[in-house]
Order: sequence, then C-alpha cells, then structure tokens
Amino acid sequence: MNLRPAQVLTLPASVQAVEFISDLHLGGHTPQTVEVLASYLRQFQADALFILGDLFEVWVGDDARTQAFEASVVALLRRFSQQRLLYLMVGNRDFLLGPDFAAGCGAQLLEEPTLLQACGQSAVLVHGDALCIADTEYQSFRGQVRSAPWQQEFLARPLGERVAIATRIRHASEQRKAGVGPEGYADADSELMIELLACAGAQTLVHGHTHRPGSNPLGGGAWRHVLSDWDCDGAKPRAQALRLSALGWQRLDVPTVPC
Repeated sequence: MNLRPAQVLTLPASVQAVEFISDLHLGGHTPQTVEVLASYLRQFQADALFILGDLFEVWVGDDARTQAFEASVVALLRRFSQQRLLYLMVGNRDFLLGPDFAAGCGAQLLEEPTLLQACGQSAVLVHGDALCIADTEYQSFRGQVRSAPWQQEFLARPLGERVAIATRIRHASEQRKAGVGPEGYADADSELMIELLACAGAQTLVHGHTHRPGSNPLGGGAWRHVLSDWDCDGAKPRAQALRLSALGWQRLDVPTVPC
C-alpha cells in the first residue's frame, strides 16, 4: 500500500456535513439491509456520503451491474446522487468495482488512500484491509488479485464463470474464519496507521473492514475512527454511520427497521 495520499479531495465550504459508511456486504441474501440502506438514503441529512468499501459481498466486474439485484442497487444510488454528493472506495470484497459502475451510480470513485479536506478538518480515508499486515495469508492473496495481469485474465472470463470462482473463494474464506468472530481477525497495524497519517500530514484516519466500530487514540493527538459493518438480516441487526460536521465527529445509529 502506498502510504502517501493517492488523491486529495477538497470539498467546497458549502458542504457542511458529510457521512461515512462501509461494509454493507449487499447481495441477494441481504434484503433487509438493502431496505435499511434505502430508508437511510431517503432520510439523509448531510451534503455528501462516502462509502468506504465492501458495498457488495462480492463484485466480479462492472458488467454485473445489469443483473437484477445489482441493477436495483445502481438505481438506488443513482437516485441519491441526483440530490447529494456520492463517493465510493473499493473494499476487499468488491475491489473490481470500476468506472462503469460509478458512472451508473453518479458517484466518484476514490483512490486509496484519499486525503479528505472537509468541514475544516483533514482525514485520511482507506478501506482498511491493506493495514492488517499481520494477516500475511490475506496480504499475499490481496497482492495477487490486485495485480493488473490477474484482473485482466479474470475479467476476460465469462460472467457466469467469474461468479462461480468468486463463490468458491468466498466459501473458502468463510471456512477459514469459521468460529472466529471479528475479535479474531487481524486489526490494522498501529505503526502503519501512524506512518500513514504522518505521510498525509493529517491527524485523523477513517476506515472500515475490521468490523470493530469505535474511535481510538493513536498517540500524539492522532485518532482513528473505525466504521461499523451493516447486517440487518441477522439475529442482531446493526447499522451505523459516522458524521463529520462543525460539531466534530459523531457516531450515528441507523434505524435497522426501514421507515
């Protein structure tokens, strides 16, 4: 991971509040989570929304955007982006999201890491998986699938074949993690987070991926804000957003029953 900002995004002064979400893991198996997202977007009160990765459980290429479920999500986001600013960052499960999907949604794709300047503050935005360097097996896999040759070869396969491959990969991953809750996953490396902020000249890091929502000091006045995953189809529904405004950083509980 390049520690220097790949992109600097400065929002105009007219933007008074922005919100961040991540790790919705949408798919045909998450109808309630989709409904909660739709309700959240209808009632959205900020000026801009940042989705920091893993919007989808899996993404096998932008040609999948015409499939029934995926097309419904594109339409949902497109309606939202006609009223608000929308920014997307890829995650570890939907790293193949590309410009065609973003254009269909009316969203701007963000590079990683992005240095955001908004509401009088600066913050570094990442999905978070590249910071979990203790998981060496995953980092090796990440290096492979993020390479241009691998992606070119994969995207050249028929859509159905790509879906089958992705399903096998996800199944193997879930088996490896079976019986291990989020507390058993590798967390973002503290030294790497501090180095990342130093390279950007910022004091705040925002990321998802780890499913460990909370705000933690990193020392020297630096902080990280970890976004919540969303799961409104399971036994313990949960959904949160993180807001930045003139009031600072606020964690918001998103109603898990659609309104």
